Amino acid sequence: MTPTSSEPTRFDGSIAIVDDDPSVRRALLRLFRSVGVDAVGHEFGVEFLGSRALHDVECLILDVHMTGMSGLEVLEEVRVAATKLPVVLMTGRYEPDFEDRALAAGASAFLRKPFLDEELFAAIAEATGQLLP
Repeated sequence: MTPTSSEPTRFDGSIAIVDDDPSVRRALLRLFRSVGVDAVGHEFGVEFLGSRALHDVECLILDVHMTGMSGLEVLEEVRVAATKLPVVLMTGRYEPDFEDRALAAGASAFLRKPFLDEELFAAIAEATGQLLP
């Protein structure tokens, strides 16, 4: 069957991960690389915003609560610089209505830590229209 514009295709590109927790960053980098997806990690939002990755990746996985710029502040800057970049926000701290605020700010998807690999892959597929293995 030939894919149509409404059918997701296999993920073809790279993913950026921005999380100030090195163990989360390493785990996500290993996960993506284990399924053959190129991924780059950044500790801080400002580091990501100043990198080539801002314009070179197909999806951004972004923590909400970080040292320096928050995930929402980074998201605002991403929307200014790369308005179409799909962003999956994630957080380990539950706040009522935060998911609604994140989606209203331009996030493509929202996940609460801890999450299953399959939940992350589904969020990326929803955000990009591309399936991970």
